[in-house]
Amino acid sequence: MGLSAIKIILVEPAGELNVGSIARVMKNFGLADLILVNPQCHHLSLDALKMAVHAKEILENAIIVDTLPKALTGCTKAIATIGRDYDGELPVENPRQIFPWLLATSETQVGLIFGREDRGLTNQEINYAQKLLFIPTNHEYSSLNLATAVSICCYEISQIQEKFTHQEIITTDSAPIDIIEPYYQELESLLLSIGYLYPHTAASRMEKFRHLYNRAHLKTTEVAMLRGILKQVQWAIKNQHPQADK
Repeated sequence: MGLSAIKIILVEPAGELNVGSIARVMKNFGLADLILVNPQCHHLSLDALKMAVHAKEILENAIIVDTLPKALTGCTKAIATIGRDYDGELPVENPRQIFPWLLATSETQVGLIFGREDRGLTNQEINYAQKLLFIPTNHEYSSLNLATAVSICCYEISQIQEKFTHQEIITTDSAPIDIIEPYYQELESLLLSIGYLYPHTAASRMEKFRHLYNRAHLKTTEVAMLRGILKQVQWAIKNQHPQADK
């Protein structure tokens, strides 16, 4: 998989200098696909363009979307970055552990998600990823600037990508995230309707289902089969008739 397949996704970036610096470092290491989710700043401001220097085209070609699922359209894999303690079930790895998994496939598009400068990603946003990335830092001052974090990741990706240039590519044909997401929504709705899930615990229980399916690397045809099962169950519930008394 080439570097052109990697989407750098910034969720609600607020700093124009950061966005410009990120465009520059992306070009330094051969990445070009920048997605901005509900940006809180103007990505084509004079400050942003000044920091981008010779990477202005990355800012000009940046795609603006209003939600993270839209940013992940077409992606078969996604990594979310965190800079805080995490007590969930997703694997948390450093760049050199996680990027071989991202790169050693023939997948068409993959996403690397970065959170807000001041508070990172929400738990709901983290759930769209299959793995979590944490950049180890000095415990006395662990907070990284957004542009710095992206810079480290771009460098590590470029170094690891070279190792796969002449290696056999693994084909998995995984279903894109935007194909799987509707299945999760339908599954949650069905499980709530039959009382398996309760509204106050649905999010945590569905997180476990997401992790289970992520490990299975579902194909598009398999997702279609699962959605077909849900539709049949919904039909059966709607059309069931109580047995006549004997």
